[in-house]
Amino acid sequence: MKILDVRVDDVTYAETVQWVASKIDAGGTHLIATVNPEFIMRAQNDAAFAKVLDEAALNVPDGVGVLWAAKRMGQPMRERVAGSTLLPMLCERAAAEGWRVFFLGAANGIAEQAAHLMQARFSKMQIAGAYAGSPGAMHDDDLVRRIADTHADIVFVAYGAPAQDKWLARNLPRIARFTQSGIVGIGVGGTFDFIVGRRKRAPVWMQRLSLEWLHRLVQEPSRWRRQ
Repeated sequence: MKILDVRVDDVTYAETVQWVASKIDAGGTHLIATVNPEFIMRAQNDAAFAKVLDEAALNVPDGVGVLWAAKRMGQPMRERVAGSTLLPMLCERAAAEGWRVFFLGAANGIAEQAAHLMQARFSKMQIAGAYAGSPGAMHDDDLVRRIADTHADIVFVAYGAPAQDKWLARNLPRIARFTQSGIVGIGVGGTFDFIVGRRKRAPVWMQRLSLEWLHRLVQEPSRWRRQ
């Protein structure tokens, strides 16, 4: 369905993980966007970002506001698919399938910490690489070569929206040309910070009551305009 002209796909966590598995097997390049209300509102005034979302292979419903909007439009979605929950699920599947995973973004050293913590949790997971880098286009050549050399199957990018999604749209096809194999890329926002404990997710009771957005707003008051 579309919410303010932004496509959001009605998928569950289990379906998303299986979708990733099928795309890795099939080859090609596949961008997943974790669409929340801030994405939708940003896309109203950012044509380049709107185009990335329109062309993304999968737009998962990340954000209770998206679910509320869909229900109000008479097309309720079955489940919220949060990037911060999806990442460890994909790491677990990667460990089982032998996929190589690259962690890109966040502050210096955070990607490496997040990768090692995930590997400690899922011991068979193969870390293709971990690096902060930068979303600026002037750094694309270095990052493309760095990731291509690792033959990663999945790239988690933590630059925040819309930078992470624009980075993936520009560079996933370039990485695939170097490796001549398939790759799935997903923007994960502040998930690396959650993993290493720099930022705290909402308590479970708030998550169950769909109040995680409020917890993040209290932590980051500057988000109120976007929310």
